[in-house]
Amino acid sequence: MTYAGLNLIFLAAAAIAALSTLRGRQWLTVAKVLAPTLVLTAIFDNAIIATGIVAYDPSIISGIKIGVAPIEDFGYTVAAALLVPTIWFFLEKRNK
Repeated sequence: MTYAGLNLIFLAAAAIAALSTLRGRQWLTVAKVLAPTLVLTAIFDNAIIATGIVAYDPSIISGIKIGVAPIEDFGYTVAAALLVPTIWFFLEKRNK
């Protein structure tokens, strides 16, 4: 399985959860979480890949990169940015 295929599974689940829970301005929270985490992911991932701590098999990545980090490496960041506010708002709504 490729990293893109694995990302697709988790991103689809995160998107379904977010679309069924978040409303209106709550999406602004997702954007506020996503923007800085993408920047931090780019910095950190490029550092650990460039120093050789982490390596990726070229046969299972798309080849699209931000610096030296494969684009697929940002999937977990997007999933987290969707899921954390989704779970927060879901639990908040449930406790009212």
